[in-house]
Amino acid sequence: MIERSHLRILQALNQHGTLTEAANALCLSQSALSHQIRYLEKKLDIILWQKEGRRLKLTRAGELLLQVAHQVLPVFQQAEETLKAYNEGSQGILRIGVECYPCSRWLNRVVSDFLQKLPDIEIDIVNKFHFSGLEGLLNHHIDLLVTPDLVQKPGIFYEPIVTYELVLLANETLPLAKSSVLHPEQLATETLITFPIPLERLDIMTRFLNPAGVHPATIKEIESIDLMIQLVALGRGVCVLPEWLATHYSKRYPLTKLRLGKNGIYKKLYLAMHENDHDITYIEQFIYVGKQVAGDMF
Repeated sequence: MIERSHLRILQALNQHGTLTEAANALCLSQSALSHQIRYLEKKLDIILWQKEGRRLKLTRAGELLLQVAHQVLPVFQQAEETLKAYNEGSQGILRIGVECYPCSRWLNRVVSDFLQKLPDIEIDIVNKFHFSGLEGLLNHHIDLLVTPDLVQKPGIFYEPIVTYELVLLANETLPLAKSSVLHPEQLATETLITFPIPLERLDIMTRFLNPAGVHPATIKEIESIDLMIQLVALGRGVCVLPEWLATHYSKRYPLTKLRLGKNGIYKKLYLAMHENDHDITYIEQFIYVGKQVAGDMF
């Protein structure tokens, strides 16, 4: 039988690469960890690791178990945290996954207002996923997913929170900043600064540039929105943000907002959840607060 401790060993070895570092991370002696590895391989009658110098590399069978570890261990952790919350008098934990980089200001205020209304609920925010946010939701690693992308899956319900426009933000001294409406060709010589999102999920690419057969001169990925704005304000590139957030920054920096095409590009922000969870009281309350805050900010 595969035990939880075995899955933790797989994760530690994959993360640290050497027996010594993995043993330290697990608070085990190197000999004890070696014994557990040999025991597990003997039990399963299959090799899980191969040595490459001082480092250990997972075999195909080991990779399979590692995927299981990524899926199962967060469920154990969530269950333990929820039980701990019950023991401490809380109603439970609401675990929220976020697939929307520009949504942090909105989410911070939603969480603040929500916790004032329901102080007995604990909230955990998950920004990093081993897979995608949707897979995290499907595997019950999170309860809610904040996302601008609606991907239909059986058993998953999407609650629309707000509709918003995407706009280009550029230094006001750039020639394209004088345009009332932006055309794809104007970005052919520009550096497009984006969040680290696959190009096939970037609306500026899929809905604006690709249809016109245009590609920016350079695409630069930056995770920090503050650094992104600083670079755009210095004329080092342009970026695309929700209109409400672009308005916020254009009041603080020498920046101009530009509509993407004659009709603009519009998106919806969703809260995705399991269909059976939609009528849970505290989730209903989170949705209500989310829409209320969006109405004030967007």
